[in-house]
Amino acid sequence: MREVLEYPIAEAGPLGIESRGIDYIPASERWAQPRNLFWMWSGALFNVEYLVYGAVLFGFGFTLLQAISIILIANLSYILLSLTSLQGPEAGTTTFTINRAAFGPNGSRLLALFNWLTQVGFETEGVAIIVLAAIALTQKAGVHSPGAGYKIVFLLLAGAIQLVLPLLGHHKILKTLRVLFWPFLALFIVFAALTVSKVKLHSVAHGASWQVYFEGLAFIISASGLGWAENGNDFSRYLPRTFSKTKTVVAIFLGTYIPSVLLMTLGAAVATFVGSQNASITGLSSAFSGWFLWPYLIVAILQLFAINSLDLYSSGVTLQALGLRLKRWQAVVLDTVICTTLAGYAIFASSFNNLLNEFILFIIVWVAPWTAIYLVDWALRKFRYSASDLQKTRSGLYYRSGGIHWPGIIAQILGMIASLMALDAYPHYVSPISNATNGADFSIFTGLLVGGVVYYLLARRSVQAEAALQQEPNEQEILAV
Repeated sequence: MREVLEYPIAEAGPLGIESRGIDYIPASERWAQPRNLFWMWSGALFNVEYLVYGAVLFGFGFTLLQAISIILIANLSYILLSLTSLQGPEAGTTTFTINRAAFGPNGSRLLALFNWLTQVGFETEGVAIIVLAAIALTQKAGVHSPGAGYKIVFLLLAGAIQLVLPLLGHHKILKTLRVLFWPFLALFIVFAALTVSKVKLHSVAHGASWQVYFEGLAFIISASGLGWAENGNDFSRYLPRTFSKTKTVVAIFLGTYIPSVLLMTLGAAVATFVGSQNASITGLSSAFSGWFLWPYLIVAILQLFAINSLDLYSSGVTLQALGLRLKRWQAVVLDTVICTTLAGYAIFASSFNNLLNEFILFIIVWVAPWTAIYLVDWALRKFRYSASDLQKTRSGLYYRSGGIHWPGIIAQILGMIASLMALDAYPHYVSPISNATNGADFSIFTGLLVGGVVYYLLARRSVQAEAALQQEPNEQEILAV
């Protein structure tokens, strides 16, 4: 049986910075195991952001039981993240390098751009919440009205600190999140113990309609499994090809579903007595005694830095897949500067929760059809890729006509149209289907269905023919590309 490496051999470069970007990970550096991904995702998702998501969900007008049912159902979407983490060990590279198989090297750039914008949006959200938490700590320390100067200083500090872990890379992220899992879990237990007796089970008498129920499902699915699906292979690519797919799926699903359900449920429960208008990191703190504010905010800030590290890592390798000739560390620095700048706008905006809600709903439009196309393409290839051809941008099996695989592009466009036709992002946009159904949001389901079915119909024969030409990986050939 092949020996499993417990540390990377050539992953780290100068100063411990990971040297690997979207290039192929050779077998000698495949050090990870499924359990590493369990701890990584658990450590990332035991996070105050998910408390906020649960509290925001309660603001839709649901009863607590309605909100919990949505949380339990919608978080099943983490199976999508689990499935979109199985291609990395086979291909030895990141998501939007593998994406060249379905869209072509040039066609994939458009989807990489969409993903980069999505990652930067989540990074911006995380940095903004970190600054707001630091402001709350400052007030606790006796500064009654921290002004713009404090916000700017905290913003710059947050950007500088946030840079460290994504620069160090994959191995350090996985190890750090495993260590942080335990204090994050302890915080959850204490928070739950301090608030459970205050929960108002019947704070909402009648609840929301079925139309709003579907809108809540769309919100949570986007914030959970669907929202992370495009990140999966960026972290699973250090698994050896021989590892069990079943164990990998189970490890990732349990490591994501359990903390998300627990934290969102707690967030919704807390919102029953602090009010959904307090659905923020500082607003939720009114749920407990003042002595707990310090540990709550300090650990919450650490949590936010941790989860943001995943987004920054993925956005960096996505920039490389987009075609920018940057080293991975350069891409991480560039992304940090951009998200810190955008966070500056967010923390001075008066409607942060509305911005968060609308951003999460609109990412459905591209992520839902893309996820379906990505998985259908993988299945048509009999769950295999030509790793050497994925590394080629001007030739190879996946180059086809001008580097664009038109069935993928057409399916993506039609899937996005189908998603837009069923999206409810009131008051800025209400789709025809949502208008006809008095506000129901079916955008995820229409996007997944149309994107996947259209791609299957258009690409089935050609992709199956390509699959017959795919060869077993030859590392010397791949590394020579």
